[in-house]
Amino acid sequence: MSQTKLLSDVSPYVYGTTRLGDAKIPFDDRVKVARTVMNADIWFHTSHTYGDALKVLRVAFDEERAKVPKLIAKIGWTNINELRDVIHQNIDPLGLDHLELGQLCLSGALADDFANGGKCYEVFNQIKQEGLVNRFVLEVFPWTSQTALKALRGGYPQGIVDGYIFYLNPLQRFASNELWDELMDRKEPIIAMRTVSGGNVQRLRDVPGAAWKDYLQKRAVEVAPIFEHSGIKSWTEFCVCFGHSFPQVRATVGSTSQPERLKEFLDAAKNIQPLPDDIVKEITTLQYRWSNELDVRAEAWTM
Repeated sequence: MSQTKLLSDVSPYVYGTTRLGDAKIPFDDRVKVARTVMNADIWFHTSHTYGDALKVLRVAFDEERAKVPKLIAKIGWTNINELRDVIHQNIDPLGLDHLELGQLCLSGALADDFANGGKCYEVFNQIKQEGLVNRFVLEVFPWTSQTALKALRGGYPQGIVDGYIFYLNPLQRFASNELWDELMDRKEPIIAMRTVSGGNVQRLRDVPGAAWKDYLQKRAVEVAPIFEHSGIKSWTEFCVCFGHSFPQVRATVGSTSQPERLKEFLDAAKNIQPLPDDIVKEITTLQYRWSNELDVRAEAWTM
Protein backbone atom coordinates (compact mmCIF):
# COMPACT_ATOMS: atom_id res chain seq x y z
CA MET A 1 0.00 0.00 0.00
CA SER A 2 1.27 3.50 -0.86
CA GLN A 3 2.31 5.47 2.19
CA THR A 4 0.10 8.35 1.06
CA LYS A 5 -2.95 6.04 1.29
CA LEU A 6 -2.31 5.09 4.88
CA LEU A 7 -4.61 6.82 7.38
CA SER A 8 -6.75 8.04 4.49
CA ASP A 9 -9.91 7.27 6.47
CA VAL A 10 -9.13 9.70 9.31
CA SER A 11 -11.53 12.64 9.30
CA PRO A 12 -9.83 15.85 8.03
CA TYR A 13 -10.58 17.49 11.37
CA VAL A 14 -10.11 15.44 14.54
CA TYR A 15 -11.65 16.73 17.74
CA GLY A 16 -9.11 17.05 20.54
CA THR A 17 -10.62 16.30 23.96
CA THR A 18 -8.11 18.17 26.16
CA ARG A 19 -10.67 20.79 27.18
CA LEU A 20 -13.23 18.16 28.07
CA GLY A 21 -11.03 17.38 31.06
CA ASP A 22 -11.28 20.90 32.49
CA ALA A 23 -13.19 20.61 35.76
CA LYS A 24 -13.81 24.36 35.79
CA ILE A 25 -16.35 23.84 33.00
CA PRO A 26 -19.70 22.33 34.09
CA PHE A 27 -19.70 18.58 33.43
CA ASP A 28 -23.00 18.60 31.53
CA ASP A 29 -21.74 21.35 29.22
CA ARG A 30 -18.74 19.25 28.35
CA VAL A 31 -20.97 16.25 27.62
CA LYS A 32 -23.07 18.41 25.28
CA VAL A 33 -19.97 19.45 23.35
CA ALA A 34 -18.88 15.81 23.04
CA ARG A 35 -22.35 14.86 21.77
CA THR A 36 -22.24 17.65 19.19
CA VAL A 37 -18.94 16.32 17.89
CA MET A 38 -20.28 12.75 17.83
CA ASN A 39 -23.17 13.94 15.67
CA ALA A 40 -20.66 15.46 13.25
CA ASP A 41 -19.23 11.97 12.61
CA ILE A 42 -15.55 12.79 13.08
CA TRP A 43 -12.67 11.16 14.95
CA PHE A 44 -11.68 12.04 18.53
CA HIS A 45 -8.20 12.41 20.02
CA THR A 46 -7.91 11.67 23.73
CA SER A 47 -5.81 10.48 26.68
CA HIS A 48 -6.42 9.19 30.17
CA THR A 49 -4.13 12.01 31.30
CA TYR A 50 -6.63 14.72 30.27
CA GLY A 51 -8.27 15.30 33.64
CA ASP A 52 -11.68 13.64 33.72
CA ALA A 53 -12.13 13.75 29.93
CA LEU A 54 -12.72 10.00 29.75
CA LYS A 55 -15.58 10.29 32.26
CA VAL A 56 -17.16 12.93 30.06
CA LEU A 57 -16.71 10.76 27.00
CA ARG A 58 -18.14 7.71 28.74
CA VAL A 59 -21.36 9.56 29.55
CA ALA A 60 -21.61 10.88 26.00
CA PHE A 61 -20.85 7.48 24.47
CA ASP A 62 -23.37 5.70 26.67
CA GLU A 63 -26.09 8.06 25.51
CA GLU A 64 -25.72 6.78 21.94
CA ARG A 65 -23.35 3.85 21.45
CA ALA A 66 -24.10 3.73 17.71
CA LYS A 67 -22.26 7.03 17.31
CA VAL A 68 -19.11 6.23 19.30
CA PRO A 69 -16.30 7.72 17.18
CA LYS A 70 -13.01 6.23 16.17
CA LEU A 71 -10.30 7.24 18.64
CA ILE A 72 -6.70 8.31 18.59
CA ALA A 73 -5.27 7.89 22.10
CA LYS A 74 -1.86 8.49 23.64
CA ILE A 75 -0.08 5.30 24.71
CA GLY A 76 3.47 4.52 25.89
CA TRP A 77 5.71 5.33 27.87
CA THR A 78 9.20 4.30 29.03
CA ASN A 79 9.15 0.49 28.67
CA ILE A 80 7.23 -2.06 26.67
CA ASN A 81 5.65 -3.60 29.79
CA GLU A 82 3.69 -0.39 30.38
CA LEU A 83 2.11 -0.40 26.94
CA ARG A 84 -0.83 -2.77 27.43
CA ASP A 85 -1.69 -1.25 30.78
CA VAL A 86 -1.79 2.25 29.30
CA ILE A 87 -3.94 1.05 26.40
CA HIS A 88 -6.45 -0.39 28.87
CA GLN A 89 -6.36 2.80 30.95
CA ASN A 90 -7.75 4.52 27.85
CA ILE A 91 -10.27 2.01 26.54
CA ASP A 92 -11.64 0.35 29.69
CA PRO A 93 -13.20 3.53 31.16
CA LEU A 94 -14.93 4.07 27.81
CA GLY A 95 -16.36 0.57 27.56
CA LEU A 96 -14.34 -0.16 24.42
CA ASP A 97 -12.36 -3.25 23.48
CA HIS A 98 -9.78 -1.64 21.17
CA LEU A 99 -8.23 1.56 19.88
CA GLU A 100 -8.39 2.49 16.23
CA LEU A 101 -5.16 4.48 16.40
CA GLY A 102 -2.53 4.44 19.13
CA GLN A 103 -0.28 7.49 19.45
CA LEU A 104 3.08 6.11 20.52
CA CYS A 105 4.55 8.45 23.14
CA LEU A 106 7.98 6.95 23.73
CA SER A 107 10.77 7.92 26.10
CA GLY A 108 13.64 6.35 28.00
CA ALA A 109 14.52 2.75 27.24
CA LEU A 110 11.47 2.29 25.01
CA ALA A 111 12.51 5.20 22.77
CA ASP A 112 16.03 3.75 22.51
CA ASP A 113 14.61 0.36 21.59
CA PHE A 114 12.45 1.98 18.91
CA ALA A 115 15.39 3.90 17.43
CA ASN A 116 17.51 0.76 17.21
CA GLY A 117 14.94 -1.66 15.80
CA GLY A 118 14.50 -3.55 19.05
CA LYS A 119 11.94 -5.98 20.43
CA CYS A 120 9.28 -3.30 20.80
CA TYR A 121 8.35 -3.81 17.14
CA GLU A 122 7.45 -7.44 17.85
CA VAL A 123 5.14 -6.28 20.64
CA PHE A 124 3.59 -3.56 18.48
CA ASN A 125 2.90 -6.13 15.78
CA GLN A 126 1.44 -8.59 18.27
CA ILE A 127 -0.90 -5.91 19.62
CA LYS A 128 -2.00 -5.17 16.07
CA GLN A 129 -2.59 -8.83 15.34
CA GLU A 130 -4.70 -9.15 18.48
CA GLY A 131 -6.81 -6.19 17.39
CA LEU A 132 -6.13 -4.30 20.61
CA VAL A 133 -4.81 -1.38 18.56
CA ASN A 134 -5.49 -1.35 14.84
CA ARG A 135 -2.81 1.15 13.83
CA PHE A 136 0.00 3.24 15.30
CA VAL A 137 1.36 6.73 14.75
CA LEU A 138 4.58 7.97 16.34
CA GLU A 139 4.46 11.17 18.37
CA VAL A 140 7.34 13.52 17.58
CA PHE A 141 8.77 16.59 19.29
CA PRO A 142 11.86 18.62 18.40
CA TRP A 143 13.73 16.86 21.22
CA THR A 144 12.67 13.39 20.00
CA SER A 145 13.11 13.95 16.28
CA GLN A 146 16.45 12.15 16.21
CA THR A 147 14.83 9.01 17.60
CA ALA A 148 12.22 9.03 14.85
CA LEU A 149 14.81 9.85 12.18
CA LYS A 150 17.16 7.04 13.19
CA ALA A 151 14.35 4.48 13.20
CA LEU A 152 12.96 5.71 9.91
CA ARG A 153 16.31 5.54 8.15
CA GLY A 154 16.83 2.06 9.59
CA GLY A 155 13.54 0.95 8.04
CA TYR A 156 12.28 -0.40 11.37
CA PRO A 157 8.81 1.24 11.48
CA GLN A 158 7.84 0.01 8.00
CA GLY A 159 4.65 -2.03 8.20
CA ILE A 160 4.25 -1.31 11.92
CA VAL A 161 3.96 2.47 12.26
CA ASP A 162 1.38 3.95 9.93
CA GLY A 163 2.29 7.62 10.27
CA TYR A 164 3.64 10.45 12.41
CA ILE A 165 1.87 12.95 14.66
CA PHE A 166 3.20 16.27 15.92
CA TYR A 167 2.39 19.95 16.37
CA LEU A 168 1.99 21.43 12.90
CA ASN A 169 0.44 24.85 12.49
CA PRO A 170 1.61 28.23 11.17
CA LEU A 171 3.55 28.96 14.39
CA GLN A 172 4.90 25.49 15.19
CA ARG A 173 6.36 22.56 13.30
CA PHE A 174 7.59 20.14 15.94
CA ALA A 175 9.61 17.90 13.65
CA SER A 176 13.22 18.91 13.14
CA ASN A 177 14.20 20.18 9.69
CA GLU A 178 16.04 16.94 8.96
CA LEU A 179 13.10 14.76 10.02
CA TRP A 180 10.59 16.95 8.20
CA ASP A 181 12.57 16.63 4.97
CA GLU A 182 12.76 12.85 5.44
CA LEU A 183 9.01 12.59 6.03
CA MET A 184 8.34 14.71 2.95
CA ASP A 185 10.69 12.67 0.76
CA ARG A 186 9.19 9.38 1.91
CA LYS A 187 5.60 10.67 1.69
CA GLU A 188 4.91 9.47 5.22
CA PRO A 189 1.35 10.20 6.46
CA ILE A 190 1.13 12.96 9.05
CA ILE A 191 -1.48 14.02 11.58
CA ALA A 192 -1.08 17.67 12.54
CA MET A 193 -1.78 18.58 16.16
CA ARG A 194 -2.59 21.89 17.88
CA THR A 195 -4.34 23.35 14.85
CA VAL A 196 -4.55 27.01 15.92
CA SER A 197 -1.43 27.12 18.12
CA GLY A 198 -3.24 28.28 21.22
CA GLY A 199 -5.48 30.97 19.76
CA ASN A 200 -5.95 33.73 17.22
CA VAL A 201 -2.62 34.96 15.88
CA GLN A 202 -3.56 38.62 16.28
CA ARG A 203 -4.42 38.06 19.93
CA LEU A 204 -1.16 36.17 20.48
CA ARG A 205 0.67 39.09 18.89
CA ASP A 206 -1.15 41.99 20.51
CA VAL A 207 -2.43 40.92 23.94
CA PRO A 208 0.22 40.71 26.68
CA GLY A 209 0.25 37.25 28.24
CA ALA A 210 -1.99 35.69 25.58
CA ALA A 211 0.89 33.52 24.35
CA TRP A 212 1.97 31.01 26.98
CA LYS A 213 5.59 31.35 25.83
CA ASP A 214 7.45 34.39 24.52
CA TYR A 215 8.56 32.59 21.39
CA LEU A 216 4.94 32.21 20.24
CA GLN A 217 4.34 35.94 20.59
CA LYS A 218 7.46 36.66 18.53
CA ARG A 219 6.36 34.20 15.85
CA ALA A 220 2.87 35.69 15.83
CA VAL A 221 4.46 39.06 14.96
CA GLU A 222 5.89 37.46 11.81
CA VAL A 223 2.88 35.36 10.83
CA ALA A 224 0.02 37.77 11.56
CA PRO A 225 0.74 39.94 8.48
CA ILE A 226 0.75 36.82 6.27
CA PHE A 227 -2.65 35.84 7.64
CA GLU A 228 -4.00 39.39 7.31
CA HIS A 229 -2.91 39.64 3.68
CA SER A 230 -4.34 36.22 2.79
CA GLY A 231 -7.93 37.44 2.64
CA ILE A 232 -9.10 34.55 4.82
CA LYS A 233 -11.30 35.94 7.58
CA SER A 234 -10.97 33.14 10.13
CA TRP A 235 -7.67 32.17 11.78
CA THR A 236 -9.15 28.71 12.33
CA GLU A 237 -9.85 28.30 8.62
CA PHE A 238 -6.38 29.61 7.77
CA CYS A 239 -4.77 27.05 10.10
CA VAL A 240 -6.87 24.11 8.88
CA CYS A 241 -6.03 25.02 5.30
CA PHE A 242 -2.34 25.39 6.19
CA GLY A 243 -2.16 21.87 7.61
CA HIS A 244 -3.91 20.44 4.59
CA SER A 245 -1.61 22.33 2.21
CA PHE A 246 0.77 19.37 2.62
CA PRO A 247 -0.57 16.33 0.70
CA GLN A 248 0.69 13.93 3.36
CA VAL A 249 -1.33 15.56 6.15
CA ARG A 250 -4.34 13.35 6.73
CA ALA A 251 -5.93 15.39 9.54
CA THR A 252 -5.51 18.29 11.90
CA VAL A 253 -6.34 17.99 15.60
CA GLY A 254 -7.89 20.94 17.44
CA SER A 255 -9.38 21.18 20.91
CA THR A 256 -12.10 23.42 22.30
CA SER A 257 -14.93 23.34 24.83
CA GLN A 258 -16.72 26.35 23.35
CA PRO A 259 -19.61 25.61 20.95
CA GLU A 260 -18.82 28.65 18.80
CA ARG A 261 -15.17 27.62 18.44
CA LEU A 262 -16.23 24.06 17.65
CA LYS A 263 -18.46 25.40 14.89
CA GLU A 264 -15.45 27.24 13.45
CA PHE A 265 -13.49 23.98 13.29
CA LEU A 266 -16.37 22.03 11.77
CA ASP A 267 -17.12 24.74 9.22
CA ALA A 268 -13.45 25.05 8.25
CA ALA A 269 -13.27 21.31 7.60
CA LYS A 270 -16.25 21.21 5.24
CA ASN A 271 -14.48 22.47 2.13
CA ILE A 272 -10.74 22.57 2.76
CA GLN A 273 -8.65 24.35 0.14
CA PRO A 274 -4.85 24.37 0.39
CA LEU A 275 -3.34 27.81 0.89
CA PRO A 276 -1.64 29.45 -2.10
CA ASP A 277 1.88 28.16 -2.69
CA ASP A 278 3.50 31.51 -1.95
CA ILE A 279 1.88 31.69 1.50
CA VAL A 280 2.89 28.12 2.34
CA LYS A 281 6.44 28.82 1.20
CA GLU A 282 6.62 32.00 3.28
CA ILE A 283 5.53 30.17 6.44
CA THR A 284 7.65 27.07 5.87
CA THR A 285 10.71 29.29 5.33
CA LEU A 286 10.05 30.81 8.74
CA GLN A 287 9.66 27.35 10.26
CA TYR A 288 13.01 26.15 8.93
CA ARG A 289 14.62 29.18 10.56
CA TRP A 290 12.74 28.79 13.85
CA SER A 291 13.67 25.12 14.06
CA ASN A 292 17.38 25.91 13.81
CA GLU A 293 17.22 28.93 16.12
CA LEU A 294 15.15 27.41 18.92
CA ASP A 295 13.25 24.17 18.45
CA VAL A 296 16.07 21.64 18.18
CA ARG A 297 18.01 23.45 20.91
CA ALA A 298 15.11 23.53 23.37
CA GLU A 299 15.01 21.35 26.45
CA ALA A 300 12.18 18.84 26.58
CA TRP A 301 8.75 20.29 27.39
CA THR A 302 9.93 23.92 27.37
CA MET A 303 8.05 24.82 24.17
